[in-house]
This record gives sequence, structure tokens and C-alpha cells, in this order.
Amino acid sequence: MRLDQFIANSTELSRKEAKRAIGSGEVTINEQICKGANTRLAGDERVALSGTLLTLPGERYLMMNKPAGVVSATTDSDHPTALDLLPADITRHLHIAGRLDADTTGLLLLTTDGQWSHRVTSPRTDCPKTYRVTLNEPLSDAAAQQLERGVDLHNDPRPTRPARVHFMEDRIIELTISEGRYHQVKRMVAAVGNHVEALHRVRIGQVELDDALMPGEYRELTAEERDSLA
Repeated sequence: MRLDQFIANSTELSRKEAKRAIGSGEVTINEQICKGANTRLAGDERVALSGTLLTLPGERYLMMNKPAGVVSATTDSDHPTALDLLPADITRHLHIAGRLDADTTGLLLLTTDGQWSHRVTSPRTDCPKTYRVTLNEPLSDAAAQQLERGVDLHNDPRPTRPARVHFMEDRIIELTISEGRYHQVKRMVAAVGNHVEALHRVRIGQVELDDALMPGEYRELTAEERDSLA
């Protein structure tokens, strides 16, 4: 990690402010002043700012029950964001691992750990995601079989990977996919002649949305939940 990044991550300073502090001689590494913002740290150095020893905060791993109307973004000038629902003192460096459309509700993962986030969202990891889908009309057996084989999406050269369909109620299914294409569930359902009325994500990998979380509420992942996606 670069020295300026370390300073920004371990204090309230921005990257620009961290560089300024480094350049003015306020930062020491192993008790020696260092003015190189791009100095690489191995991880065992003693880094201090104005004499105060610095340490990196632990990584955060959160689940949220995202309500409708909230966008999966860190900032948005027109709509409330998922981070707006969190206390300001824990949002620093948080980002979203696997976005949801504004009108889609349910399980949203937020973290400060970029490598963990990449493992959750990368197409190469084949991480399954399960959605509870409310349909305009009951899904026929033939349409379910199409979804489970993979379907051709409009303006997309590749068919989808095979999905899993689980019938819940007359017009409600659970659909499990292992991709993250644009509006994928809605487009898959449209491809078999139906329409999504409501969409709610219930599971990512082995991590299930906590039933105790009301819309807009969040909690830390357990170590078992976190490691199941590592």
C-alpha cells in the first residue's frame, strides 16, 4: 500500500490532505521523516502522523435489507442511496458488492474489502444469487424449463447460463442465477413471455438475508457468513 493511501485510510484526511501532510514532513516511518507520498509499505512499519502512531481500521462487512426507491450507489444527486441509510461514521471507504436496481429490494452487501467484493461479483467465481420474483402471471412448466436451460436475451449475443427455478406460490418463484448482467432477471422473465412485478434478492452464495432486518436496516456479517464468500 502507498503511504498516502495508508494515511487516508487510517485517518480522516483525504488523499490530497495526506499528500500535503507527507510533503510537509509531518509523517514518519520507523521514526524517520518520509516525504515520499508514493512510498510503498510492507505492512510492518511504524507510521506516525505528527507523532501519533497510526493503524488501519478493520475491514467492514455488512448486509442490508434494501428498500425500494434507494439506489445502489455511494452518491447520487437525485435519489437516496444505500449509504445514506447508514450512520455517517461507518460509511468511510464502504462500497457495494453486487448492486440492485432502485425498485429491487432485499439483500445488499457492503464492504471496505475490495478483494472480497471482487470475489463476490466476479463472473469467474460463479457465485449464485437467488431472487424472489413476483410475476404478472403464473409461470408455465415450459417457461421454467427454458429458464433452466438458459435463454436468449434481447440485444445480447450470448444466452444466459442455466438458472434454477423454485415455485413458491401461484405467481411467485425463486430464481437463482450465477451472472450479473444488466436487468438480467427482468430480461430473462420477459424472454419467456412473462413480466416481473416485484423483485427481492434473498441470498448471495450461502449468505441469506436476515429475516429480522426491516427494510433499510443492516447488520454486520458473521465471520461464517463473511468467510463463506471468501
